[in-house]
Amino acid sequence: MKLKIAINMKVRRKLYYNISPKMRLFVRKVFFLPIDIWETIKGKRHKYEPLKGDIYIGSGDFIAQGVDQLKLLKKYIKLDPEDAVLDVGSGIGRTAVALTEYLTSKGKYEGFDVVEKGVKWCNKKITKDFPNFNFLYVPLNNDLYNKSKGESQNFKFPYEDASFNKVFLFSVFTHMPVEEIGHYLCEIKRILKPGGLCLSTFFIYTTRNEEMIANNNNFSFPVKKDEYRLMSNTVKSANIALKNDLLDKLIAKAKLEKLKTIEGFWKLDILKHPDNNFQDIIILKS
Repeated sequence: MKLKIAINMKVRRKLYYNISPKMRLFVRKVFFLPIDIWETIKGKRHKYEPLKGDIYIGSGDFIAQGVDQLKLLKKYIKLDPEDAVLDVGSGIGRTAVALTEYLTSKGKYEGFDVVEKGVKWCNKKITKDFPNFNFLYVPLNNDLYNKSKGESQNFKFPYEDASFNKVFLFSVFTHMPVEEIGHYLCEIKRILKPGGLCLSTFFIYTTRNEEMIANNNNFSFPVKKDEYRLMSNTVKSANIALKNDLLDKLIAKAKLEKLKTIEGFWKLDILKHPDNNFQDIIILKS
C-alpha cells in the first residue's frame, strides 16, 4: 500500500513538472477551490491566511508551520524582537505572519520573492497592518515558479551592505541551480552585519547515504550530476540535493562560517523531532 502511494506521488509530481509555472498556479487554484469556498463561507480562515489555492509552496497547516519556523529562528539564530531581518524567498508570507506577533515596531522585516502574486498578497494583507514589514517582487527566472528574463546568478539584493542582523531562507536553496546558490551566499555575506546569522535549509547528502536518497520511494533524487542530484531533469529547480563537500566549498567561497547542521527528517534514517525540520538546516555566521 505504501509503495503504491509513493508511486502515485511520483507520477503526480512528474505530471506537475511537465506543465508551465503559470499553469501550475492555475491547477492548484482549481484543485483547492471547493475547500476555499467552504472555509470562506464558514469563516474558518485566519485573518492572515491566504486561500489554499493561492499557496504555491508547501502543504499542511499554514499558520502552524509559520509558528514552527519562528521557533527554529529563535532557537538557532537567536532571533530578537528588535532585529533587522531579511526573508529571502518570502513566498506568500508563511513565516512573516508568525513574525508579526514577535517583531516589535523597533524591528524591521524585509522580504522578496520571484512570484508576484505572493508579494502582492503580503503587501495587501500584512504591510497594511504592519508598516515595518515590506515585501518586494523581483522578476527572476525560475523554471518551477516563474518564467522571466532576470537571472538569479547576477541579481544583487536591493539592500545596503551590512544592513541586517539576521537572514533566513526556508525552502529556497532547495529550488536553485548550484551557481545561483553560490551567488546568493555571497550576497548574504554582503548584507549581513559582522557577526550576523543566517538560517537556511537544504537537501544535503554524503557518499554514505547517496544511494538511499537516490532510491527513496517517496522523495528521491534519481538524476545524478557532479556533486549534486536532481529530482527532475525536466524542471531543474524542482528540487536539488547538494553533496555536503560541495556546499562546504560554496560556503567557504562566500567567506561565511558554518556553525551548525541540523539534519532533516526527509532522510529515512532521521527521526522527526520538534528541533529539526523536513529539510536540512544550516546555520551560517558572517
